[in-house]
Amino acid sequence: MKPAIALKEKLQSRPLTLGVLLTQALSLELLEISIESGLDYVIIDTEHFDHGAARVAEVCAFGRRADFPVILRPARTDPDSIRVAMDLGPCGLLLPMVESAAQLDGVQEGAYMPPRGRRRPGGPGNRWVRRYDYQTFKSEVEDHLIVIAQVESLEGLKNADAIAAHPLTTVLGIGPFDLSANLGVCWQPDHPRLREAIGTLRQSAERAGKPFWMIGDPGQLVAEGHRFICMGEPMMLLQATLTRIVAELRRSSG
Repeated sequence: MKPAIALKEKLQSRPLTLGVLLTQALSLELLEISIESGLDYVIIDTEHFDHGAARVAEVCAFGRRADFPVILRPARTDPDSIRVAMDLGPCGLLLPMVESAAQLDGVQEGAYMPPRGRRRPGGPGNRWVRRYDYQTFKSEVEDHLIVIAQVESLEGLKNADAIAAHPLTTVLGIGPFDLSANLGVCWQPDHPRLREAIGTLRQSAERAGKPFWMIGDPGQLVAEGHRFICMGEPMMLLQATLTRIVAELRRSSG
C-alpha cells in the first residue's frame, strides 16, 4: 500500500496536503487530471452518488498502479458495507457520520481479517497483496489503511475525544455542512456555534496526536492553519472557475 504509506508520512510531517471529493463525476481521466494537477489524494464519494462498483474499482486500481492515494467514502459504516468497500481496492476510507468509538469497532470488523475482524477478502482489493495469508494482509494492507472518521452530528461532537483516540482512526475529520445543520445553523460557515465545534474537533485531534481533515474554501482553511484539506468537488470547482472567467471577460469587453 505505497500510496497510503506515502500519505501517512505526509500527514506526520505536516506539509500542505490537498485533495478533492469526486461526487458528481468519476473517470480515469479525472483521476489523471487530479494527479497531473499536483493534488495529493482524491476521495471517491459513494455516499451521495452510485458510480458503479466496476468504475470505482477501476479508478482505485489506477491509483494503486500510479502510487496515488485513492480513498473511498462508503454510504454506510456497517461491517458488510465496509467489507464491500475494501474489496474495491481503495487505500483508505472516509467514514461518514461517525458518532461513537463503538461504531469504529464495527468498521474494524469489516476492514480487518480474523482474528482482529471478520473480513472475507475478495475482488480487486486483493491486488494489494501477492499472498493471501493473514500476516500479509495485516502487514501490507491493514497496518497502512487510512481511516478518516468524519464527525457530522451532535452525538459525534460529544464523543469526539473517543473517536479521535480510537486505534482505527488515522485522521479525525468534520462534515461541516451536516454538522452545521445539526447545530441549527445550516450552512452559516462563520456562525459562532459552528466555529466553536470546529475548534473542539481540532483540539480532540490534537489531544489524540491525530491529523485533522476538513473540506471547504482552501484559501480560508490554509489561513486558519489547516494542513489536510479537501478543496471541494471538481465539477463545482469547474463551475465556479468558468463563472469567474466568463464574468471577467464580459467586464473587460465593455
